[in-house]
Amino acid sequence: MPGFLTTASVMMCPHGGTIQPTPVSANVTAGGAPMLTAADTFLVAGCPFNIAGAPQPCVSVQWVQSAAQSTRGGSPTLTLSSVGLCVAATQAPQGPVMISSTQATVSGL
Repeated sequence: MPGFLTTASVMMCPHGGTIQPTPVSANVTAGGAPMLTAADTFLVAGCPFNIAGAPQPCVSVQWVQSAAQSTRGGSPTLTLSSVGLCVAATQAPQGPVMISSTQATVSGL
């Protein structure tokens, strides 16, 4: 099984902005950090993207593919193989989430 995304996972937008997750619930952990689901909130900070000199930063993440066989609180969990799109304030897709670290173990299920 691929690694689980947690609040300790490192995720970035394709332009170098940092993705900051806020879990709905912290009762299930992987590696000591709360596991993340598609229902959680993901905000992007520090995205420098602009179009023709006009700022168009990534501001949030919409998950389009989550784990097929794992849920937490009724919502699909997120893993290294999950696919998220970073979006601008206008909801225009800006590119995929880049995941650089995950957690392999789970406790509290």
